[in-house]
Amino acid sequence: MTRTLWDSTVGKKTIMAVSGLIMLGYLVAHMVGNLKIFFGPGEFDGYAHWLRTMGEPVLHYEWALWIVRVGLVAAVVLHGVSAYQLSRRDIKARPAKYVHKKPRASYATRTMRWGGIILALFIVWHILDLTTGTVHTSFEAGHPYQNVIDTFSTWYGNVIYIVAVLAMGLHVQHGFWSAAQTLGVGNATRDRILKTLANLLAAVLTLGFISVPVAVMTGVVS
Repeated sequence: MTRTLWDSTVGKKTIMAVSGLIMLGYLVAHMVGNLKIFFGPGEFDGYAHWLRTMGEPVLHYEWALWIVRVGLVAAVVLHGVSAYQLSRRDIKARPAKYVHKKPRASYATRTMRWGGIILALFIVWHILDLTTGTVHTSFEAGHPYQNVIDTFSTWYGNVIYIVAVLAMGLHVQHGFWSAAQTLGVGNATRDRILKTLANLLAAVLTLGFISVPVAVMTGVVS
């Protein structure tokens, strides 16, 4: 049954939809956590510490965080592999390029694949920058507030982050609506509501994430 689901086009699209919604839920929670930086280092560092102690005493230190990380990685891998295989399947089914492109395709739709690649590369960078500190020259373990300030005090840190967030916004805008169609939620009467919700989610997430580097650049957060 599982193998049949994975091999079918409908199954892959369903896996893409479910994994995408899991990642969307994480993005919303992550954005809310990021906005705590506006309340000062105590609030932000305290939130980062809570992420490592949540679930205690039932779970040991960082166990819940690692469960979330493993689940998120699984969602990212399933989403990416499904997207790649569906793309290859689509290319094989239509070896000749269309003479005329679909005029109504949105910019978000046309850039879904490139946006996915940009986000995948950014995830690797983001982990190496603010989780492991591998590419962060002044990284201090246990001081996430200062690490964020340091990252967004560099031009390249801001450029990488803002480009990735814009790609994320476009990805969410199309992906949310597409997931709703795949899971059978959309119909003629709900499409307008779903598209409005997709646009709203994309706008809120984009503005929420970008507000942090902008705040550091303008000195609102320092």
